[in-house]
Amino acid sequence: MNILILGSGGRESTFSWKIAQSPLCTKLFIAPGNAGTRQYGENVDIKVTDFAAIKNLVIDKNIELVIVGPEEPLVKGIHDFFLADAVLKNIPVIGPKQDGAQLEGSKDFSKQFMQRHGVPTAASQTFTKDTLEEGLAYLETQSLPIVLKADGLAAGKGVLICSTLEEAKEELILMLADAKFGEASSKVVIEQFLKGIELSVFVLTDGKDFIVLPEAKDYKRIGEGDTGLNTGGMGSVSPVPFADDAFLQKVKEQVVIPTVDGLKKDGIDYRGFIFIGLMNDNGNPYVIEYNCRMGDPETESVFLRIESDVVEMFQSVAKQNIADYKLEVSPKTAATVVVVSAGYPGDYIKGKEIAGLENVEQSMVFHAGTEADGDVVKTNGGRVLTVSTLQDDIFKALQQATADAGRIYFDGATFRKDIGFDLI
Repeated sequence: MNILILGSGGRESTFSWKIAQSPLCTKLFIAPGNAGTRQYGENVDIKVTDFAAIKNLVIDKNIELVIVGPEEPLVKGIHDFFLADAVLKNIPVIGPKQDGAQLEGSKDFSKQFMQRHGVPTAASQTFTKDTLEEGLAYLETQSLPIVLKADGLAAGKGVLICSTLEEAKEELILMLADAKFGEASSKVVIEQFLKGIELSVFVLTDGKDFIVLPEAKDYKRIGEGDTGLNTGGMGSVSPVPFADDAFLQKVKEQVVIPTVDGLKKDGIDYRGFIFIGLMNDNGNPYVIEYNCRMGDPETESVFLRIESDVVEMFQSVAKQNIADYKLEVSPKTAATVVVVSAGYPGDYIKGKEIAGLENVEQSMVFHAGTEADGDVVKTNGGRVLTVSTLQDDIFKALQQATADAGRIYFDGATFRKDIGFDLI
């Protein structure tokens, strides 16, 4: 079959690499893709939110399966767009409809969903510009640190951890009264701070049943020792050593099953990934957030470990028989190190020529923010490349991914040399 992937990051590069291996894939298209996805399929210069252009592409190229990488087209209703179109309605889209995508699109929606269905999460309350004074008073009753979350999509920047009451009040005013994050902070969730260690669990559901993919831990801070600003992710590791079978069984029983059942109870026909960001607090799982797609750079580690055919996996979602799919996972450890542009996550320069890709020895290089200029590959984003390897144990994997990241050069290239070493 002809398959279309929407997106242009490391996650979509990984999808492309894995899907291209399947005998079920005749031709692969990636919109818009990047310099790395060209080796797996045909890039098409279309924005992920240009639904009319996507429709024309699907018809023109006889595409029979669409996999949506990023959250924005899902929150904006691309799946609904397909279902409402007479020509497109029978083409499966992997990714939830707009109602299900609200799990990520609205922090308030997801908190209410968790509370309604008994999913363990931090205590919280939501405030708007009209209830700002109540929000300020509520802050005075809470212990510190305290978490403020913009309700809507804020490009990964809408979550603040405030260590003083003064800071929390100041930020709440900036978010609600001064629209610090635009429309995304027209509502703000004030949430109890959870202590513990974070990890992510990934679920793929067909609306009836589900499978749990390998778990991963990602590293958000720009600096070594988890210091500095938050980023979209500087690296990841899978499996996670502290997530033993007993803990993952708790996650399944207390989080995954109530989530999938809750969607059904609420009449939400959800077909796609559910990314569950978790806090492990003394062996008990608490949900920090839901996302309606796979994580990045977690996908690069998770999909490296999947040995079974992922096109077959996506078909089983479309046909609603995922319960029959046999997920095969490598027992080895995958590690991913992200190489970023100097200045990221702040201002950074694009257009730097990348050298040394051919020097990478035992890792996959998945492109993220790159573009092709003829035969030359140049930087075109903050997170430029992800270097991922699969090795017999965690130490070998971390050592290999870090060494291979160092074999790539562009002006200002930066990466963390301590990804995953806290887990050893």
